[in-house]
This record gives sequence, C-alpha cells and structure tokens, in this order.
Amino acid sequence: MTRAVEAELPLWPPVNLARGPFALLDESERDRYVGPVTRVRLPTGHAAWLVTRHADVRQLLRHPGFSSDLTRPGFPLLRPLPPQAPEDVKGSFIRMDGAEHARLRRMLTAEFMIKNVRRIEPLIRQTVDESLTDLAAAGPPADLVSTFALPLPSMVICHLLGVPYADHDFFQSRSRALLDQQTSPEVLRTAVQELRDYIRGLIGAKRAHPDGSEDLLSRLIAERVEPGELDVDELVGMALLLLIAGHETTANMIGLSVLLLTRHPGQFTILRDEPDRAAGVVEELLRYLSIVRTGLFRAATEDAEIGGQLIRAGEGAIVLISLANRDAAVFDDGDDFDPYRQAHQHVAFGFGVHQCIGQPLARAELRIALVELARRFPDLRVAAAPQELRTRDNSIVFGLDALPVTW
Repeated sequence: MTRAVEAELPLWPPVNLARGPFALLDESERDRYVGPVTRVRLPTGHAAWLVTRHADVRQLLRHPGFSSDLTRPGFPLLRPLPPQAPEDVKGSFIRMDGAEHARLRRMLTAEFMIKNVRRIEPLIRQTVDESLTDLAAAGPPADLVSTFALPLPSMVICHLLGVPYADHDFFQSRSRALLDQQTSPEVLRTAVQELRDYIRGLIGAKRAHPDGSEDLLSRLIAERVEPGELDVDELVGMALLLLIAGHETTANMIGLSVLLLTRHPGQFTILRDEPDRAAGVVEELLRYLSIVRTGLFRAATEDAEIGGQLIRAGEGAIVLISLANRDAAVFDDGDDFDPYRQAHQHVAFGFGVHQCIGQPLARAELRIALVELARRFPDLRVAAAPQELRTRDNSIVFGLDALPVTW
C-alpha cells in the first residue's frame, strides 16, 4: 500500500474528547472502525489491520503466526520506540513469543493461581480497610483515586513483590510516563532506566542480605537466580512488568467502576446487600469498561486469514478487546451495563498464551474493594459534574485522573 493511499485511511486511535468515559466510539466512528477486519492509519504514519469482532479477536490472539515482539518488522506502534539496550527488554515476557515467553511466564504462574490469591485475601481485606479509613479521614469531599483506588493495588503488589511502598511516588510517576502515548522517546528511555535501576538495587540488596523473606523477589532470587535459571536483568524486567501492571490497571478499574455504579445507585446497593453477587458484577464491569482501549498490538510472522481477511507476514494488527467486549453477536445490548448479565465470555484480560497472568489477583481486589466501599459508604456519590472529570485519554490504560466523592 502506498503512502498516499495510507494517508486516506481512518486514524487509530481517534481523538474525541467529547465522548464520555463509558462511550468507546460515537456513531460516526462506529461506521469506520467496527465490523470486519479493516485497515487504519497510525500516528506514526504506518498502516495496520484493526480487528474488532469478538470471534476475530479470539482467533488472532490464539494464532501462532502473530508476534508480541515490538521489534519485529511491521509491528504497529503508536509512538516511536526510544533507543533500547539489550537489557531493557530482558524479562518483559509480554513482549516475547514461544519458548522464551513460556519459560519466564511459568516461573510466575503458580504465584497468581486462584488458590494462592485466596490465601492473600486477608491481606487485601486489611489493605482495603486501611485505605477506606484514609478515605474517610480525607473527606468529605475526598478524591477517591488518590486516597483509595491507587493506594490499594499499589500496596498489595508492593507487599507481594517485596518493594517498599514508601517509594510509591517514585515508581507511580514513572509508570504514568511509560503508559502515556505522548511521552517523548527521551523521557520514556529515562523512565525505563530509572525504574530498572531502582529494581536492580532492590534485588542487589536482597541478594547481599538475605533474610528469609517470603516476598516474590526474594523467592525468585533464591529459587531461580542463585541456581542460574534466571539472570538478574530478566528478574528486573519481570518485576518491572508486575509492578506497573499490578497497580495501574486495577486502580483505573476501581475509579471507573465507582463512577459507573454511583450513577446507578441501585446497582451500587447490590454490592452492599448481596455481596455473593459481587463476582458476577465484577465480570460485567471488566467487560463493559475494558480499560485497555487502544488495543493489543501484534505483527504477523506468516500469512494468516483472520475474519476472512488475509493478513500478510510483516503486517501489523491491532486487536480491540474493548469493542470485542461489546460485540452484539456475543453480548445482547453490549453498550448497556447490566449487573445481572453473564459476562464471562469477555476478553478484558486478553486471550490465548498472553492473557493477563494477574487476573485472579485483579478480580479479588476489585470484588473486595467494591463490596467494602459499598458497606462503609452506602451514600457515596460523585462530587463533581460530569464535564469536570478529567480522563486519561492519552494513556495506554484508560482511567480517571481524579474522582471527587462525598457521602
């Protein structure tokens, strides 16, 4: 396809600040993006295939002919990559394929199994209780994002990894820079380097002074690094991935979930009065909100037919799990939030070998956080007009910058 033809393609992602936080696209945008696999133009000037239907999304994400390695020819990018040293990509298994991806992922699988997450539910409950106490002390009114939604998953992942929560301002600010699509390559490179240096320092201190701690970093050092199965740079990359994903995604889900539920008080009441139904409500929130809205990115390594469209080796593809989660072929009235819906077919955590390894932890945090919030603050309501709420439109993980609440 020539550059002239590519310039005529619709731009992805569309910039439309008039949309509310729960509208993925407006009607005119739907005509351009929703439906069969179609071609779009990226901010970098390159073209890629856009995949939006539920069946096509699942087909592509389980197809072995698509790579997550962003250094592959044709890999679709929303911003230029900064210069990378070899150690910069070590351990980041979500950007790996095949045996190397499987080797690193296997080292973490047991940590996030449902039975292990159940063991740490008392820790989650304690952290939720402490964060709600902080919320009460801060207001009313108070910002739910900074006093509850962000501290909760940050404290939990810090505890699990063995990262001092006292350093949360440092890693949260750099995490935001990494996820912001408008971050310059120079700032991006600096943020990555500072985070890797920080984690490398923690690992060095734990190796020099082992104290028998049961945190994940200490166990991986003892069980994987010291025997030679894992090198330090790989552990740094794995820890960085877990640290960023472990707080940013759940924090944004909590904020958006509270905004949505407080607009429908009867649905918020369900969590307080029928906590046994909370797990189902969480699944519907995950489906409906789908906070990774710009897509999952892949490069074709072989010719493959997806949804009837031939995608050739060396071409990029963008998988929109957010639109797949509202596909009318799977979810009746998919643009409506229905807490009574059976939403388990959603793909909010991805699909196939790369689906989110931490999803049992995210589900537990959301369920416990929302139920306890509804119990402690049954009259919770948003203390700002809709137009006053700032959304993170340029972030890879969509969410709210702040959510003023009162009770």
